[in-house]
Amino acid sequence: MNPIELVLGIVLMVLALFLIVVVLMQQDKDKKLSGTITGGADTYYGKGKGKSRDKILARVTTVAAILFAILVVAMYVIVSMISG
Repeated sequence: MNPIELVLGIVLMVLALFLIVVVLMQQDKDKKLSGTITGGADTYYGKGKGKSRDKILARVTTVAAILFAILVVAMYVIVSMISG
């Protein structure tokens, strides 16, 4: 195994774990019936805070997913060049 492959593999694994954590940190946008049963009354402060946090997490998720896809393609190209 080439050192470049090893480094890219480690970075890919760390980025994949980061992407999983960021996706799991996001709140569910669809409350359906549970919001009706529990009351679903939000204060003004609570509404604004959640939306700004979700916006940041959505942007971080998008950037991480794009980086992940680029890294997978780059790793495929590098491995193809090295092995054949």
